[in-house]
Amino acid sequence: MSAAAARKAARPVQSIVDGEFVLTESDFRQIAAMLHGDAGIALPESKATLVYSRLAKRLRALGLSSFKDYCELVSEEAGLDERQKMLAALTTNVTRFFREPHHFDHLRDVVLPPLMDAARRGEKVRIWSAACSTGPEPYSAAMTILQAFPDAGRYDLKILATDIDPNVVAEGRAGLYSNDAASPVPPELRQRWMTRTPDGWRMGDDARSLVTFNELNLIGSWPMKGRFDAVFCRNVVIYFEDDTQSRIWGRMAALMHPGATLYIGHS
Repeated sequence: MSAAAARKAARPVQSIVDGEFVLTESDFRQIAAMLHGDAGIALPESKATLVYSRLAKRLRALGLSSFKDYCELVSEEAGLDERQKMLAALTTNVTRFFREPHHFDHLRDVVLPPLMDAARRGEKVRIWSAACSTGPEPYSAAMTILQAFPDAGRYDLKILATDIDPNVVAEGRAGLYSNDAASPVPPELRQRWMTRTPDGWRMGDDARSLVTFNELNLIGSWPMKGRFDAVFCRNVVIYFEDDTQSRIWGRMAALMHPGATLYIGHS
């Protein structure tokens, strides 16, 4: 080994985040590349502290001593299950019932009346909640529909709720929410369309029957064949690069009826 190589090898490994585990620039770049390849999410180095805080608990659970070891694990075929856990940990799941409430007012007052007329004529009505997280968005839409049209369940009206994270999809299917999580639901809707549990609230059967939860990667294949009358895709695309955003909007447009409504977040 040359003197220069020896000096380089002797240097302490520099962590870009202070903590019990070493997270190097190389480790961060590998994690960012995997997240971008798997989910299309762009992760700048300014998010290094977030990556550390989200994944340090995974290192502890696995008994690993460094992010280098973790990167090796999730890069191997034997680590595919952990790679899914990494993706779930790094995917932001900020959600709440009736977030941006004017969207649901618009759905109730402007979008739904002609759609319900169509449903009563025997036509299909389809709404998509993309990146639905644990379900407050599609269930907010379901309660909005039931508030205006309590007999909606009699017709061919369905809400598709999708997310890349199988854990939050499972939570959405279960429809169980803490008191704090359910607090944004207006009391009259909570009393009518939700059921009290010892630990919080459960979505009632009428609302649950309108919503179907499935896993879906927005940069992957989309199995849906029919078209949608309204799509909620709020905030998730801010984590994508411009060209990825453009591709997603184009694919959504191709799955929407002429005159359909797309709800996006302020961001």
